Amino acid sequence: MFLRASLLSFLGAELIRFSLSLIALLLVPAIGAGQSDFHRPPISYDQATATDAVARLSKAIESGEVEIDWDEDQGWLPSLLEKLNVSSASQTLVFSKTSLQIEHISPANPRALYFNDEVYVGAVPGAPRIELSAVDPKLGAVFYTVDNEKSSDESTGPTIVRDQHECLRCHSTGKTQDVPGFLIRSVYPKRSGHPRYELGTATTDHTTPMEERFGGWYVTGSHGSIRHRGNVFATSDTDHPMDLDVGANQAAIPNRIASKKYLEPSSDIVALMVLEHQSQMHNAITRASYETRMAMHYQVVMNKALERPEDFISDSTTRRIQDAGDNLLRHLLFADEAPLADQIVGEPKFIADFQKQAKRDSQGRSLRDFDLKKRMFVHPCSFLIHSEAFESLPTEVRDYVERRLVEVLTGQTDDDFPSLSKDDRRDILAILTETMPRMNNRRKSRLHEEGS
Repeated sequence: MFLRASLLSFLGAELIRFSLSLIALLLVPAIGAGQSDFHRPPISYDQATATDAVARLSKAIESGEVEIDWDEDQGWLPSLLEKLNVSSASQTLVFSKTSLQIEHISPANPRALYFNDEVYVGAVPGAPRIELSAVDPKLGAVFYTVDNEKSSDESTGPTIVRDQHECLRCHSTGKTQDVPGFLIRSVYPKRSGHPRYELGTATTDHTTPMEERFGGWYVTGSHGSIRHRGNVFATSDTDHPMDLDVGANQAAIPNRIASKKYLEPSSDIVALMVLEHQSQMHNAITRASYETRMAMHYQVVMNKALERPEDFISDSTTRRIQDAGDNLLRHLLFADEAPLADQIVGEPKFIADFQKQAKRDSQGRSLRDFDLKKRMFVHPCSFLIHSEAFESLPTEVRDYVERRLVEVLTGQTDDDFPSLSKDDRRDILAILTETMPRMNNRRKSRLHEEGS
């Protein structure tokens, strides 16, 4: 009887444990599909308080600490850009009807985009709203709008309103790496600005061949023999529906546009290239953050259910973090960057403003130095490694990415980054070890391990 009772007690305990384990497993999303649950803990995208640059400005306006000035021609736009430290020289113009305010966008009235390392601002002349988005260190992309109209009360400034899911219909899909994020699209536009979706669209970044970029955008600047889809319309049903020669090497935006409605007379090709890179780089940072926080959150659930030590980390959790880290590392080091076939020359003002934020080593080198002959940057490591978003990554994934980064930069060329020469690796490592003290410590640890 005693043995039977003990056996029943043991089986009962095991049944409870099995049930708990099953519940825990049901709570854990499939690896790689966790991003769809970002509205729930541990991310809680909707409920969490944003702390990004736009959120901080909104608080400052509400408290009276900051005043936004009204411009009779441009509304709140110039003052908002100034307070957010966004240069007007970053202006790019998109005429395809692929935005929230498509009824106001046309080839004669394109949408202007302005940006810096953490803020994106969209404005269409005559449209009722200005669109803003910012990279929150915990939440990724957060979206806002401002009514672009002057209040009857002269002392009242604009009210910045956080988006309630309208933007996320397009900005949280596979095109944004399944997190709230950003995307630059290239389409085949009709003369009306409507995309010809039957011909396909592309989400573009630094890996996209130049001949597939900028469809539906105006592009100014010189690029020699390089061709892109900017400045032209898809007017043919042939295999090549756009005459790319017509849109090449344009010094200014077309006469059909009333340039006085915009802050700059350009839609700079270099600004567009930076915009493409950093939009998906931001998404990769957010994906790494989300995946790690979700993996660690569900690891706690599993550890409790299975009576494991609190600090136990499973192989699946480790793989999930490393997969997201490897994706981030590839974006960081411009893996598979499309080569340039000719010299690109953009707006000097944009390049000057972009490089004002450079962190330089003792030899004057930085990750913001442009090449624009064979590739985008002289030193192919993303400038966003110096961003608050990268610095705020969970320790588990940031440590992994930085360790792998040092391994790559101190290794040989026969790895996942064959485009990086030995000189590239040496120079990038030198820049990072002088501009990021933590990377210098990692380099020393790597050398110590090799010496052992």
